[in-house]
Amino acid sequence: MLPEKLLEILKQDGVVAIATLGQDGPHMVNTWNSYVRISSDGRLLIPAGYMHRTEANITYNPQVLITLASSKVQGLHGPGAGFLIKGTAAFITSGSDFDLLKSKFDWLRATLAVTPDVVTQTW
Repeated sequence: MLPEKLLEILKQDGVVAIATLGQDGPHMVNTWNSYVRISSDGRLLIPAGYMHRTEANITYNPQVLITLASSKVQGLHGPGAGFLIKGTAAFITSGSDFDLLKSKFDWLRATLAVTPDVVTQTW
């Protein structure tokens, strides 16, 4: 289960950073908190419009690091809360997870599905 504080952050404005590691080294892309959906089994579902290098890196190494935060959520030390998520990712181009995001984001070409392994509140 994802922490309630993380779910609260996803309801606020903020940037999500997704880091991958491929044959050519590290790579990072961003998206918005409001774009992320949570599946019934606790995976993060993220719409991918481009993210071609991210996809290539995940094919090479499916481990990802994700940070997300919001200044509008009370954190550990005052205003502002954030999380680091370590997980395993896959790109999905069909099925219910893809269809869910496609109905909300007509521009997406794939759904980036991340299964969290470790979720740590950092702030």
